[in-house]
Amino acid sequence: MPDLVDVVPATPEGEYRRALPFDDGTEQVVDFGAFLRASRHPGIRAWLDPARFASCRIQDGELVWGDHDLCFPVADLYLNRIDHRLAAAAAG
Repeated sequence: MPDLVDVVPATPEGEYRRALPFDDGTEQVVDFGAFLRASRHPGIRAWLDPARFASCRIQDGELVWGDHDLCFPVADLYLNRIDHRLAAAAAG
């Protein structure tokens, strides 16, 4: 992985999946569904609303929802490492 990489506009690939192109030409299709469903935190589970989840945007090279209510490290997106077990552990 390069030292510095940004997400460029993402496109929907399903209810909780997004195709994430990066400015170095790499692309990942990331499924956020397992992460959202595994969380017991109401602030994270609120993003299970498909319309709300669809409101993601790119800000400063990062994929964010709301006022950074939900965001993921760019390195994890780049390597497609969204771990739903972390969501469950954080809530537990």
